[in-house]
Amino acid sequence: MEQVHTISYGTTEIDFKLSYSTRKTLGITVNPDLTVRVIAPYNSSIKKVKDKVEKKARWIVRQKEFFGDFLPKTPAKEYVSGETHLYVGKQYRLKLIKARARTVKMTKGYINVYLPDKAEKRVVMLLLNDWYREHALRIFEWRIKANLERFKKHKIEYPKLIVRRMEKRWGSCTPNGTITLNPEIIKAPVGCIDYVIIHELCHIVNRNHDKKFYQLQARVMPDWKKWKDRLEKILV
Repeated sequence: MEQVHTISYGTTEIDFKLSYSTRKTLGITVNPDLTVRVIAPYNSSIKKVKDKVEKKARWIVRQKEFFGDFLPKTPAKEYVSGETHLYVGKQYRLKLIKARARTVKMTKGYINVYLPDKAEKRVVMLLLNDWYREHALRIFEWRIKANLERFKKHKIEYPKLIVRRMEKRWGSCTPNGTITLNPEIIKAPVGCIDYVIIHELCHIVNRNHDKKFYQLQARVMPDWKKWKDRLEKILV
């Protein structure tokens, strides 16, 4: 049975769930939902466990910050005319228009959704989601191609791209180099989109969030922190 414990790291408190097993070494995992799980050998004292967690506190905080950066934070929409929706960092007004055919078109300052019944909010949501995904795929492909130029030294091939909604991530990269991007980031400026893409391309070179990873990210995109902060402020 898991027990919840807490340690202090500076002014930060780290809660972790502790369980025991037959393993010989202590393991610490930071999950995408920001929870921390510790599995320790049966003969480990709570003091020994906390000492180990304290030694890894800096890494735990950095991992939580990383996952926190990629948590989708866009508030729920009502999908009614006049509502503001974002696209590549710009604000557009949603306009529902009664029509036989279901489609979405963008005009100056507006995202127009055509459908038979304007009261069908779920249909509006689905139409918009499909529209965002279609545009996201095109723009992501463009930005990946553009940003690969920054990785010439590492000879990275164009990665396989998957566009898929993820509840707790903006992007991810598998060990074989497949990049998955959340279509939600199409609502942010191109610089923010580039930040997420560059972050994942850096993972093709270096899987871990270690010193070398952040040095590479800083070389490729010196102002990445500015775009990360902007992404957090826009998609809240």
